[in-house]
Amino acid sequence: MSKNKKNKDNKEKLVKSINKNVRSSTRKLNPILKNLVGKRVDIALRNLDFSEKRIAKDIKKTISSAVANAENNFQYNIDKLIVKEAYCGKQIVMKRFRARAKGRAAPILKPYSNVTIILSEPKKMESHGTKS
Repeated sequence: MSKNKKNKDNKEKLVKSINKNVRSSTRKLNPILKNLVGKRVDIALRNLDFSEKRIAKDIKKTISSAVANAENNFQYNIDKLIVKEAYCGKQIVMKRFRARAKGRAAPILKPYSNVTIILSEPKKMESHGTKS
């Protein structure tokens, strides 16, 4: 039992924020999210400010929520936070139909997604000797 507690203490605390039912497909979200991983939070937010994608505003809100969680729940220094993971998953798909010629119908699919942002503080590197 004590071994499990030690492992949990050594494990860094991850700060998570999930935005459910984002009105966009995962195919449009993935390139934006991949661009954010590994960057500091302030740089990620700045990149989203200047992005021309409509969905960047929702992703920015999710990152801001994760930063607020880090500050209030874990007392992290928000200047040192980095985006450790950013991914999305499928949610529901609304199905609509559009009338076409000769009495036919064509489907219109309106996909929704979940966006998950995980923040962490960078690990402190331990030096084992000097390098010249």
